[in-house]
Amino acid sequence: MQAHRETPGTIYDLDLTDIRNESRNHIEKMPDGSYRPIFCRHCDLPECVMSCMSGALTKDPQTGIVSYDEKKCGSCFMCVMNCPYGVLKADTATHTKVIKCDFCLLDNAEPNCVKSCPKKAIYVEEVSL
Repeated sequence: MQAHRETPGTIYDLDLTDIRNESRNHIEKMPDGSYRPIFCRHCDLPECVMSCMSGALTKDPQTGIVSYDEKKCGSCFMCVMNCPYGVLKADTATHTKVIKCDFCLLDNAEPNCVKSCPKKAIYVEEVSL
């Protein structure tokens, strides 16, 4: 949320009640009582990209990151319906664009969730299959 906020500031003054400060990831409670973070996996064969009729979602062949171009989006939300992990969602404020992890490309560094995790439980790892 901090990486995409419209007003400058720190994590300590981030207004969590402002729907424009929407999270791109979420945490689900599992049946055993534990919690799991749900992140965009920037899949090898992303269903969201393959179902996007307007070309708003693309996968960069160099970085492997799935990017979203709000200007191209037709707001059909086929990508939301086809994401096997349930990560993509319509924005709460206008219901006209998709909210998804962009790997904090705005910062050109590692994702803010990784940088700011106090327990270092979130990390980026490239896995070859």
